[in-house]
Amino acid sequence: MDLPRHAWRKSTRSGSSGNCVEVAAPPHVVRVRDSKDRTGPVLSFTPAQWVGFVSGIKAGRLGC
Repeated sequence: MDLPRHAWRKSTRSGSSGNCVEVAAPPHVVRVRDSKDRTGPVLSFTPAQWVGFVSGIKAGRLGC
């Protein structure tokens, strides 16, 4: 997927283990990629889907 440059961010709490994802949020979409494979696949979500996912993680509803 040929994506324009976005401001990718990785959590400051990710540490040095390398098991991280990076998130970019250009207008109207949230993109997620593996921080170890920056040229690999990118998942795209609507902002509402992303908020629901993050809320579910924080509330422990997604079994993570």
